[in-house]
Amino acid sequence: MSDEPRFLKPCTDPGQASAENGVVILDGPDGVAVTMTADAAEQTADSLRAAAMQARAEAARQRDGLRD
Repeated sequence: MSDEPRFLKPCTDPGQASAENGVVILDGPDGVAVTMTADAAEQTADSLRAAAMQARAEAARQRDGLRD
């Protein structure tokens, strides 16, 4: 998502996941709540981890004055 508007301010509060009645509930900031299967939650976790690593690398390049 390199075309993201620069005016968006990312949230710094993490979401909190819990398991209840065989599903995963993700409570996020600003009242965001998502219920998903265990498989969907695991895939989401993998995707979030990969995106976080990419975002950190991009932020480091920007800090160092480098471009993609």
